[in-house]
Amino acid sequence: MCLGIPGEVIEISEERPDLAKVSVSGVKRTINIGLLEADPPSPGEWVLIHVGFALSKIDEQEAAAALEFLESIGKAYEDEMAALLESRIE
Repeated sequence: MCLGIPGEVIEISEERPDLAKVSVSGVKRTINIGLLEADPPSPGEWVLIHVGFALSKIDEQEAAAALEFLESIGKAYEDEMAALLESRIE
């Protein structure tokens, strides 16, 4: 099962504007935001992340609802968090 995880954008890389640091349930990660080039996120905005790539921008209410749902389904959420932790974009 492939899931997207909501993450809050903390900062955009000055050297690589296709990369952003996000916080996902307290875990900070660098992700690729290149797929959102037409409407890039800004710090404080939320994105839906899958294996290190931001797929879309979402609002804070959508992020909270998605996190609540993901936590309720248990193992699939744990697997997606593990995949995020293993992803490395530098």
